[in-house]
Parts: sequence; C-alpha cells; structure tokens
Amino acid sequence: MKIRYNAPVVLSFTLLAVIVLLADPLTGGNLIPSWFMVPGRGYFNAASPISYIRLFSHIAGHANWEHLLGNFAIILLIGPILEEKYGSLSILFMILITALVTGLLNSFLFSGALLGASGVAFMMILLAPFTNTKKGEIPLTFILIIALYLVKEVFRSFQTNNIAEFAHIAGGFCGSIFGFIRLKHSSEVTDIHD
Repeated sequence: MKIRYNAPVVLSFTLLAVIVLLADPLTGGNLIPSWFMVPGRGYFNAASPISYIRLFSHIAGHANWEHLLGNFAIILLIGPILEEKYGSLSILFMILITALVTGLLNSFLFSGALLGASGVAFMMILLAPFTNTKKGEIPLTFILIIALYLVKEVFRSFQTNNIAEFAHIAGGFCGSIFGFIRLKHSSEVTDIHD
C-alpha cells in the first residue's frame, strides 16, 4: 500500500497555507500582512502589483493555527471529492474566482483586512450537493445548507467579531453559481449523448 497525492490542487493549497503560517514568524510577522492579506476599503492601490496579487493570495494567509485548521478541516474533507468530480483545473479555477470575488468585495466594501480560506471552504460546502445531481433537480441538501449555514452567517454579520461573514456568504454564492453552471453543462453533455 502506498500514499497517493490524490488531490493535487487541494493538497498543494493546504501545503502552501501551512508554509505561509510557518514562515510568517521568521519574517517578524511581516509575511502575512504584506503578501497574504487584503486590506480594507480605501487601501487598494491600483498602481501596485502587490494589490492585485493579494486579491488571490489572501486565501493562503491565516491569523493562527486554529484559523487554518478550521478552514482546512472542511477543505480537506470536501475538496478531494470535488477535485475528483470536476477535475483539478476546474477546482483551481473555482478557488481562484472565489478568492478574487471575496478579495474585491473586501477591498471596496469593508473597512477591515481579510485573510484566510473560509470563502473557499464555503464555496466547497455549497458546491458539494451538486456532485450527484441530475438535470431538472435542485438538491435538498443544497437548500438545507443554505438554510443552516448561510442564514446563520447573515445573522452573525450583524455582530461585532473578527470573522468576515461576508466572505462566507460570497464563497457560498460562488459555490452555488459553480454548481448550477456545472449542472447545466453536464446536462447539455448528457442531452447530446442521449
């Protein structure tokens, strides 16, 4: 029996986040704020290439081990299933689009900085119910996840805390869109072969 690198995108993403968190103290705590955090409204510098990099890289930066483990417990549980179903390039694309959406929203709408992969985790949570869905169906699990997870996040967004609920909501929205697009695309492929 041998160990297999079964989900290259998910595993590489996890490894990158771990390396970033391990390396941050070696830079005096400057690595994450400089490269892996999206500053809030009013701080986006359109003339600086680093501002554009941060729109994507913020998903690899985490405040501490608890933050990282909370996000990657979900990503490592759901991500390999999604990567097997949709393919590595598709999952990479979905992760990057989710990072961009949450990064842009934070840069232009919110005052606090954003870091972490919670938007990606919520994207995967909302995408997962579509893995075994057929044309003309809306998975009941999808509806229940919206009711349980996203409604909770909307209510929590009115509380003062250090959690970016909007990133959870935006990530879930991205996962929903990806799920419906994939469902439509797979239905068209099925229709052609029927």
